[in-house]
Amino acid sequence: MTVIDTLPNGPGRPAGPEAANGPGARATGPLGLVRRHPLLSFFVLANAMSWLAWLPYILSLNGLGVWDFRFPDVMGSGQIAGVLPGAYLGPIASAFFVTLVADGREGLRRWVGRLWRWRVRPRWYAVTLLGVPAAMILTGFVFSGGEIQAPSLMALGLYLPLLLAQMVTTGLAEEPGWRDFALPRLQRRLGGLRAAMVLGPVWALWHMPLFLSDWGGYPDAHWTHPVAFTVFCVSFNVVMSWVFNRTGESLPLSMLMHVSVNNFASVLWIEMFPSMGADVAMPAMAAASVVAAAVLLVRTRGTLGYVPATPLPRDAA
Repeated sequence: MTVIDTLPNGPGRPAGPEAANGPGARATGPLGLVRRHPLLSFFVLANAMSWLAWLPYILSLNGLGVWDFRFPDVMGSGQIAGVLPGAYLGPIASAFFVTLVADGREGLRRWVGRLWRWRVRPRWYAVTLLGVPAAMILTGFVFSGGEIQAPSLMALGLYLPLLLAQMVTTGLAEEPGWRDFALPRLQRRLGGLRAAMVLGPVWALWHMPLFLSDWGGYPDAHWTHPVAFTVFCVSFNVVMSWVFNRTGESLPLSMLMHVSVNNFASVLWIEMFPSMGADVAMPAMAAASVVAAAVLLVRTRGTLGYVPATPLPRDAA
């Protein structure tokens, strides 16, 4: 065990008492509300800004078909043009704004600093880059009844470039908000397990409008798809929280963990398990995440690697 494995969550702490109790903490108006309740402000803004930006995509021919317009395909999908702008306007933009208002420039520097925390033990890169695909291959093998085939050379060649692309799309859009901003604040108030149980459903809720578009398989997806997706988000968030805590709050590792799942599912899953459709794939991923979360909860006794620090003042979360 190294120092990075036993670090208290100091690097992820928000600004000190001066941020919560300083001259601007009791200010009235919208900014005063954000200063007094930064966590709640973040959750509201992240959802509202993304949902508003996604509304044209959902109403277009890519979704409900109310608007007679189809978003142009980029890399074979309209989701980059229709979904990505809203993703950037949600978690990352909201976290930036709330951090600046609540914690000032010093808090913003700490928030940005975690984005460059790449120096962790190599085994954590193995967990995110190799462990995730291995777990998904095992899951696919079980749920496909053992029907597995080798992926094409084209899919293998695209895997790494698309992984890097997802780091600057999905990973960068979401993780600075969910894991960098929200998770440390929640954990200091609630501890590891309860924080994960709060953040997981909020993370799932943020995605829900997209199930009314081709992102979620509309109109062909069964109603159980968003249910299985919610189970996946809640349980996989437990795994994400453990990785975040054990790597000294390394945001790049959280991003890699997140996009490794997305990338394998979109690039190699159908190649290796062609008999598994979306109606089986999502429940399979949810089931695997539940098992992984249960193992970690037992192994860590519910702490998920979180080392308690000084609790936040009531008006700072």
